[in-house]
Amino acid sequence: ITNTAARIKLGMEKELVLGNIDAKRDWGYAGDYVKAMWLMLQQDEPDDYVVATGETHSVEEFLEITFTKVGLGNWRDYVRQDPKFFRPAEVDLLIGDPTKAKTKLGWKPEVSFEQLVDMMVTHDLAYESARLNK
Repeated sequence: ITNTAARIKLGMEKELVLGNIDAKRDWGYAGDYVKAMWLMLQQDEPDDYVVATGETHSVEEFLEITFTKVGLGNWRDYVRQDPKFFRPAEVDLLIGDPTKAKTKLGWKPEVSFEQLVDMMVTHDLAYESARLNK
């Protein structure tokens, strides 16, 4: 989403084609998850943990934040849904419960959903701008 939005902003693409924008996911920052893995490795005994934010955000929310941050305004002007991208066994809501990781490891996600999208947009705008100017 962020890469194509950056490419649209830079005039390299015209639209983004997606499937189900109502799907909700538990998006988190990889760096936070790596910290959780490191904390797991510091334990005396191995155990199973769910590493997640415990929050859900829809693809539509992701679109709203992304297109606002790249300065394109209304994402609906650039996004088209295509049924061929709908998953046959779509899970509408995916959310993890990180309670055990929080209590036993003292871990919690530090990067918010909005910060994550901002990081991705910033990276993709810089990356695609550099590619464009080669």
